[in-house]
Amino acid sequence: MKSRKFAKVVTSLPGKKSADIVEKTAQYLSPSISRFYPLAVESAHGSIVKDVDGNQFIDMAAGIAVLSTGSTHPRVVEAIRRQSERFIHYSYTDFYYGNVVELTEKLLPLVPGDFPKMAYYGNSGAEAIEAAMKLSRNHTKRSLYLAHSGSFHGRTMGALSLTASKPIQRKGALPLVPDVVHFPFPYCFRCPWKQTFPECDYYCVDYFKEQYLEKFVSVDEVAAYFFEPIQGEGGYVVPPPDYFHRMEFLRKEGVLFVDDEIQTGVGRTGEFFGLENFGIIPDAVTIAKGIASGLPLGVMVAKSEVMNSWKPGQHASTFGANPVAVEAALATLDIIKSEHLLENAKNLGKKAVERMLEWKERYEIVGDVRGLGLFIGIEIVRDKRSKTRGEAEAKKIIDYCFRHGALVITAGRNTLRVIPPLNISEEEFTEGLDILEEAIGEVNSTVAGS
Repeated sequence: MKSRKFAKVVTSLPGKKSADIVEKTAQYLSPSISRFYPLAVESAHGSIVKDVDGNQFIDMAAGIAVLSTGSTHPRVVEAIRRQSERFIHYSYTDFYYGNVVELTEKLLPLVPGDFPKMAYYGNSGAEAIEAAMKLSRNHTKRSLYLAHSGSFHGRTMGALSLTASKPIQRKGALPLVPDVVHFPFPYCFRCPWKQTFPECDYYCVDYFKEQYLEKFVSVDEVAAYFFEPIQGEGGYVVPPPDYFHRMEFLRKEGVLFVDDEIQTGVGRTGEFFGLENFGIIPDAVTIAKGIASGLPLGVMVAKSEVMNSWKPGQHASTFGANPVAVEAALATLDIIKSEHLLENAKNLGKKAVERMLEWKERYEIVGDVRGLGLFIGIEIVRDKRSKTRGEAEAKKIIDYCFRHGALVITAGRNTLRVIPPLNISEEEFTEGLDILEEAIGEVNSTVAGS
């Protein structure tokens, strides 16, 4: 195996200790959880992960876009230590503590919109979505929700009702929360209407109006439109630039815009929130994943006029705004600003996409490259002409990366996602991309020879 500076695989994979953990996991833990490959983590610092057998990997997955400041950032660790020595829990749903106010004072100005806002805290992205669902119905006194096919908003029963990315996520859970209407997301590489952008002139919006609003959806009964600025589990799909502007006609009908920033937020796209890339002001935003650098924290921010429709006792979460997680979030916001991580995400992401576009020209299996900042998707196909999804090929690519010391994962059926920590160094990132290109080249040659 090629000698590298950061990636160091010294055993067969999985190693003996990892294999033992994998075996016991299958014996004792729920089979509902799927995994990409047998990585059993022993330690992680910055953008380097070590497994229990002594193998070392470059982190290109960031714990599924969670480790925004990398693993065990010293300032995050110190914030956690300091708070855990003071008190670990006292439930902000029934009592008060100051650091959640401090966090909210720093977070609210980052949310787009020059109007008063308020925050609700839970423990996860799904909880933030559930809160937004309840709030939007309560405020509008309407029952319907709009969401996209291909969307992922969580797996709890309410959030799952909005989710529509993989049938397995819903299997055995029906019936779900009623009155959710799904319609196609503008997936230009695989346009459902066989159109070509920009000649299509946003036919997707016209189709939605003509086939949904004019035939079976009463817009005056729609509480909220839930959307991801860039679809995540749907395959890292970037909409055309004016799509959300074209959808703003819904606001005139009293529909709330709920922006799911759980994966795209906290600097992932090079802007603090993904929707900022499209110039849209939402009515509510859901935040999780990267906000606390690995500790569980979910936030739903909404216009004050919307949030104030709730009365005391209508919604709460015992562990929401845990004081230790809040301190981690405060440290995270400070690190993103002081270490210029938005700029790093933009710069490294731009260079990576330029390189990946060369792969698109060089390799038959690279069908599309899309993304913003360090939120990048590479869609793998069997061949460019037919665009047949390269699901097996994508799996072979991430397996190759794992065996050679880079942690890359997929999104949707056949898209590679590149989502390293926002503070990954250019040297680390370049080596990770080198391994990824080797993997693509290896699988491409196999496909070409078949």
